[in-house]
Amino acid sequence: MTLPVFLSSRLKLPLIAAPMLRVSGPDLVAAACRSGVIGAFPTVNARSAEELDVWLAQVAQRCQDAEGPVAPVCPNLIMRRDPQMLAGDVAVLVRHRVELVIASVGSPAAVVGPLHDAGCMVLADVATLRHAEKALQAGADGLVLLTAGAGGQTGWLNTLSFVRAVRRMFDGPLVLSGGISDGAALWAARVLGCDLGCMGTKFIATPESMASDGYRRMLVDSTLDDVMLTQAFTGLDTNMLRPSVEAAGLDPKSLSGPVTPERARELFSEKGKAARGGQRRWVDIWSAGHSVSGVDAVTDVATLVGELAQQYAQAQRDTAAMLGSAEVAGGRLAA
Repeated sequence: MTLPVFLSSRLKLPLIAAPMLRVSGPDLVAAACRSGVIGAFPTVNARSAEELDVWLAQVAQRCQDAEGPVAPVCPNLIMRRDPQMLAGDVAVLVRHRVELVIASVGSPAAVVGPLHDAGCMVLADVATLRHAEKALQAGADGLVLLTAGAGGQTGWLNTLSFVRAVRRMFDGPLVLSGGISDGAALWAARVLGCDLGCMGTKFIATPESMASDGYRRMLVDSTLDDVMLTQAFTGLDTNMLRPSVEAAGLDPKSLSGPVTPERARELFSEKGKAARGGQRRWVDIWSAGHSVSGVDAVTDVATLVGELAQQYAQAQRDTAAMLGSAEVAGGRLAA
C-alpha cells in the first residue's frame, strides 16, 4: 500500500464512500468516517461556501465521540465550475485543514498549490491514460481511476487493463472507482494493485444518504441489467437507472445518440426544463453503477461497513487457501 500512514492507520477498510451528487451529505460522510472508511462528498452539494463551512463543522462534531480511529473526510472539488466559487470552496477546505481532496472533471492544477500548502493530499479523478499523465504533471498525489460500470458519470475502460496500465507508469496511491459491489471485489482491487476502492451505489441505499425512499427501494429492486448508459442527461457517458427513466415518462430508446452538455442542461437541469415542469436529472432520474446487483437491502452505514469487512476478510482467507492448495498441487492453482 502506497498510502501515507496518517491515512492508512485510520481505516477499517481501504475504501472511500464515493462522492455523489445530491446523495452525499454530512450524515453519510460522518457515518462513513466513524465506521472507518473515507467519507467523500462533492462540495457543490453544499450549494455555497458558507454551507460547506457548516457541513465540515458538523462532520467534525459528529466524529468527536467515535470509538477508535476516525477515517478522513474527503471533499470532492468539481473543477469545471465558476472559478470564483471554486476558489471559495478551496478557501473553506484550507481553513478546516482538510487532509484529503478528490479533484474531478478537469485538471487539478488550479487547486493543487493552495491545498498542498495546507498539507492536503490531492487525488485526481481520471478516465484515460492521457488524463492520468496530465493530472500527475499538474501535481496530483494520487489517481482515482474511473472505469466502466461506475454510477453517474462513468468511465469506459476495462478495469483490469486500466489499473495495470497505470501501474506501469505510476507507483503512488491508486483508487479504483467502478463496479465494486462487495468486500470480495474490494480485495480484488487490492490484489490488482490499487490502494483503495471507491464504492457509491451501496452507500446510496443507506438511511444516512440524502436519497429519497423511492430511490433506495429502486436500488434494492434493480440489477445491473437495469443500468443504462446514456449521454442524454449530462452530455457525458452516464450510467442511469432505466426504471427511473421510465417512471419519469421517458422512453429509454429515444435517449440514444450524442448530446452536448449545454443541451442536456437545457432539458434536464433544475434551471432548464424543470422550470417548465419537466424531469430533473439526479432528482427525478436516478443513477446507479453496475454494482447495483449487490444492493439487497436498505442498511445503515455502520452495518454495511461491518458486512463489507467480513466479506473482505473472507476473500483474503479464500485467497490464502487457494495459494496453499497451489503449493500442495506443485505450484498449480487447484481447480
